Amino acid sequence: MRGLIKWLNRTTSIYHLKTLSCCCGHGKYPMTVVVQNEQGLIYEAISSKVLTRKRRFYERDKQGYYFIPEVSGVSS
Repeated sequence: MRGLIKWLNRTTSIYHLKTLSCCCGHGKYPMTVVVQNEQGLIYEAISSKVLTRKRRFYERDKQGYYFIPEVSGVSS
């Protein structure tokens, strides 16, 4: 994940995207990368799902794994 984010930060600077958060999914949930564009829109970069929250993008399931409900289709 670290390599992906380093690459993403280098290449998306030309598109003016800022990486806010990420998670590999730990084999249970989809890998997610939360970014913000220069207009302030926050979305999950892999699925392109827009996130309305400004922070606390991830929720934790009963086993302690983090996920984004809009992307995983699961609610806590």
